[in-house]
Amino acid sequence: MIKGDPQGLLTSWNHSSTDFCQWQGVTCSPRHQRVTHLNLSSGGLIGTLSPSVGNLSFIRVIQLSHSSFSGEIPPEIGRLFRLRELHLRNNSFTGSIPDTITNCSNLQLLSLGNNNLVGKIPDGIGSLSMLSFVSLYGNILQGGVPPFIANLTLLDTLSLSYCQLGGSFPNLFHRLTNLRRLSLAGNNLIGTFLPSLYNCSSLEEVWLYHNKLTGRLPKNLGSIMPHLVVLLLGNNHKYGNLVSIPPTLHKLDLSNNYFGEKLPSLTNGSALTYLDLSNNYFVGSLHNLVCSNGVNTIELVHLGHNQLSGVIPECWEKWSSLKVLLLSENNLSGEIPRTLGSVPLLQLVFMGWNMISGSLPSSLTNLSYLKILELENNNLAGIIPPWIGMKLTMLKILNLRSNNFYGNTPNQLCYLSHVQVLDLAHNNLSGNIPRCFNNFSVLSGKETNLEVQFSFTFDDVIFTVYDLLVMKGREDTYGSILGLVTLLDLSSNNLSGQIPSELTTLHKLKSLNLSRNQLTGRIPNKIGDMKLLESFDLSVNYLSGELPISLSGLNFLSTFNVSYNNLTGRIPIGTQIQSFNESSFIGNKLCGAPLTNDCVHVDKPDTTSDQKEDGGSHKVDWGLIISIALGFIIGFWGIVVSLMLNRSWRITYFRLLRKLIKGCFVMSFFVIVKPASR
Repeated sequence: MIKGDPQGLLTSWNHSSTDFCQWQGVTCSPRHQRVTHLNLSSGGLIGTLSPSVGNLSFIRVIQLSHSSFSGEIPPEIGRLFRLRELHLRNNSFTGSIPDTITNCSNLQLLSLGNNNLVGKIPDGIGSLSMLSFVSLYGNILQGGVPPFIANLTLLDTLSLSYCQLGGSFPNLFHRLTNLRRLSLAGNNLIGTFLPSLYNCSSLEEVWLYHNKLTGRLPKNLGSIMPHLVVLLLGNNHKYGNLVSIPPTLHKLDLSNNYFGEKLPSLTNGSALTYLDLSNNYFVGSLHNLVCSNGVNTIELVHLGHNQLSGVIPECWEKWSSLKVLLLSENNLSGEIPRTLGSVPLLQLVFMGWNMISGSLPSSLTNLSYLKILELENNNLAGIIPPWIGMKLTMLKILNLRSNNFYGNTPNQLCYLSHVQVLDLAHNNLSGNIPRCFNNFSVLSGKETNLEVQFSFTFDDVIFTVYDLLVMKGREDTYGSILGLVTLLDLSSNNLSGQIPSELTTLHKLKSLNLSRNQLTGRIPNKIGDMKLLESFDLSVNYLSGELPISLSGLNFLSTFNVSYNNLTGRIPIGTQIQSFNESSFIGNKLCGAPLTNDCVHVDKPDTTSDQKEDGGSHKVDWGLIISIALGFIIGFWGIVVSLMLNRSWRITYFRLLRKLIKGCFVMSFFVIVKPASR
């Protein structure tokens, strides 16, 4: 039934001389040589699970996780009454969970997570009294959380997250006194969650985010759940006032709820590493949390999207383990604290959409691991310090948009070879665009190792970074594909000079915006070499000349604007250019589709034919001139000499000359007098 074995796990199975107990992945009992364990996990096997697996009557463990099995789980699995562990997670099994699995009366572990299973969870699983681990997450199941769960009194772990179960949060967990880990996230469960968990004093991890649960978080949470290590309640309707965080907690997520009042404090000895209180209604100062004891173990703190105010306190020297700091979208003021530079492991700083003022403190030069510096929409001022490019060389995203930075764009920014997003728009920058931007190795395609998403793993918790970026003429949030965004935005400044031709070497750039500046000269002819451009805006400048023909080769454009410049001539014909409306071209002297004014053809004098006829030469023909002159001289003196030597010729010549003069006089008189006589 195996159609693919990319790692050659079954090579030994094909040798008839090899005893099956010596096959890779097979373990036999030493006495009777019966197969007791089958472990072929993470081998990438492709195919279906043979019904013959039901013949392994002595097997205790089947481990086939992290492979590419498809098709249904054979019902013959129910014949394995000695089976204790069934590991089939992270495959592509389809169909329903076989009812016959309830015959596996000794089953202790059932792991079927992250497949394509459908239907209802069999009620008979409730009769498997030995079960201590049930993991069915990431399937498409129905019928709500099954009530029979209450019968599994030995249950240690229950993971039914993201199964689309629906229904209400059951009031049955008080009977599961051995339950340590409960994961029901992403099921749209409704109801109040805490009362049914009060007697679960052994609980260490509670994963209930992305539901519709309500209720107030009690102030004595630490005493109700004294062993609680992980509490993830994000994206519900819960509310309350979190006075303090229990010292046992390692991870706390209360994001996207209705918690308010002041931030909680941390006691000395806290083991907290992950704190997400974002998208709530917390108010007041950061001081209560930032300057409390017990923060030295925190690796991530997310306080964005609240109503926090006041200055950011100078207490960051205590945060020795911090890697991710998110304070965006609050009402924070004052300057960036200089002690932030004493957090050596910091990789992400988000402080955008506040009222932070002042300049960038030089202490930030110590943040050599920084990947993202997000400070947009504040009141920051001063020059963009050159040390950003010289010291923060790991930066991938630098967003200083909508501040009050002035002066030249420092050439030292060209040292940011890993940068993927550089947004300096809506400032007061002046001078020329640095020609050295072609040093950006990611944007030019010299470096191909891109992170598809910026994410951090804290044990089993994965935090994905989201950022609000302006691309394609609108502001969007990028998360799962943030690492694939490539953007250069210098719009709405006072930049002058020409567009450097070196920009056209940024072959991986998807969005280029240089609009609303004072740029002059022509658009670089090789602009069409930027084949991946999706958004291109040069509007409201002083650019002149014709649109480069190479623009017709840009096949991925969804946003294009060159309006209000001094451009002339015909719009290049291409697969994308003609799809944009007239507003993308107005304010110029352009013609041709998609504009309604046709290009008037003016014939230019064809000088090539004349050049071909005269040999292509405009030099003076001295030979011809000399010949004419010699002919005139010889003819003139020939007549004069003849008249002087021959008397009869002389008399005849002068008589003829007299007649000619007389005839001319009579003719002139006739012409003058005759009209008068009429």
